[in-house]
Formats: sequence, structure tokens, C-alpha cells
Amino acid sequence: MAVIVSILSISLISPEKKESTKIFHVRLADPKMYQNGIFSDTFFVKNGTYKFRFISSGDSPKVLTVALKGDSFSFSEDFKLNGTLQAPGTYYTWKYLGQDKIQIPNEQNMQIVINPHGDILGPVSVFLEK
Repeated sequence: MAVIVSILSISLISPEKKESTKIFHVRLADPKMYQNGIFSDTFFVKNGTYKFRFISSGDSPKVLTVALKGDSFSFSEDFKLNGTLQAPGTYYTWKYLGQDKIQIPNEQNMQIVINPHGDILGPVSVFLEK
């Protein structure tokens, strides 16, 4: 009985995780997804604060330029892949570094352009979440 009470009390004091809403997602893992080395797509977005999230590996593009263009919004960032050696030094974790939060002033159609700078064989997933 004490175990059940402990588990319940831990879950009651745990801070709530804020749910994110996926606005855009693409998994770039096939060179055929690129046209002239660039991936492009369009989607609708409402006003608000958004964050880019990536799923990457050591084979992912070393630099990933992500650009967004709408009627009243423009953004471009060169995200750089950073590997961190984990203790006891047996594997790396990978993360793209760069400005990952954006503020979109009003709802609009948005074009996203993703440029892996010639590295079209390395897989990467790109998310835009609210």
C-alpha cells in the first residue's frame, strides 16, 4: 500500500508538461525528396510563438538552413549540428544549434525551404511546433 501512495504523491507533485502542437513535419531521408538539392513545401500557420525541433544523427547534414516566407513574415537560420560525447564516452547525442523560436504576427500561408548544403543522404526530421 505504501508503494501505491508514493507513486500517487509523485505523480501529483510532478509539474505538468505543456503539450505542443505539430504544425509542420518532414523526415528527409531520401535524395528524391529534394529538388536541385533543396526541399520546399507550404502550409498554413496561425499567429503565435513556434519552435523548431529536429531528430538528427551523426549522419545528418552538418549545416541545415531553414527558411520560412509568408506574406508578413520572413525567417532564415543556419542550424549547425553539434555532437556531444556522453559518459563514459561510448556514444554521441546530436542536436542542431541555432535560433529555434520564432514569433509569427498573423495567420498566413507559409513556404518552408530546407537546404542541407549538398548533404542529401543524411536523414533528419524537421518539426515546427506551437
